[in-house]
Amino acid sequence: MRMGAYVHYPHLINNNFKGRCKGSDVKPIYNMKQVKITTTATVINTGAQTTQHMTSLEVAELTGKQHKHVMDAVRKMEAAWVKVCGSKFRLTSRTVIQPNGGTRDVPCYSLTKTECLYIATKFNDEARAKLVLRWEQLERQQLGSSRQQLALPSPDEIMNEAEKIVAHRLDDVNAEAQDCVTTTQIAQMYNMETSDMISFLRDCEILKPRGHQRLMPEYEDRGFAEFRHCMYYSLKGELKESVYMVWTPKGRDLIQRILMH
Repeated sequence: MRMGAYVHYPHLINNNFKGRCKGSDVKPIYNMKQVKITTTATVINTGAQTTQHMTSLEVAELTGKQHKHVMDAVRKMEAAWVKVCGSKFRLTSRTVIQPNGGTRDVPCYSLTKTECLYIATKFNDEARAKLVLRWEQLERQQLGSSRQQLALPSPDEIMNEAEKIVAHRLDDVNAEAQDCVTTTQIAQMYNMETSDMISFLRDCEILKPRGHQRLMPEYEDRGFAEFRHCMYYSLKGELKESVYMVWTPKGRDLIQRILMH
């Protein structure tokens, strides 16, 4: 979240200013009424969480204070913060865009919401209110961005992913039935109807006499047949699984020998 803003810095434009700015490494800028500051509310990723930061430049802009006064307040309050929290405020810099098109780095602090509101205890009620509202705006923007990133896929995308998962599973479970053929395919080889072929195999006591096509016990586990799985949707849209027997090359040879005799 980046914004450009024109910010007044009287301590940088005093024609009688000599030396360097108090508490800052920024050289004086002469004869300037305005300088353009690029202020940033940064989102820092710390692994499981993301933390937003606001620079002291933006704090100064929001509250109408001079940046040097905000920096002074931060430095004075840092000792107590270190004593309680064990960490210092993060010192960084931002780029000042000058009227001639040049740039200059301005030292500033990058503060979390908690650190920012701690510093704001030195401000008046109006300044604190502006900071609270700004943080609320930043958090809403971050929440909106997170919701977009975590948006649920469309129903079509879900269906496509589901079909890929099902197809991958079917490839695995049907690996042994890869080169097999159905009873219908064998019947077509001999110009027979599927029902006639099934009746013939039952008469020969190769298939069980009733129900789904299943081998008689004496033909089971001998490599004559495998089971093929397929998935389909019912009229109610429910995903169903169907399993049926198919003949291996060895089973097809068995049927051919019986037919030849």
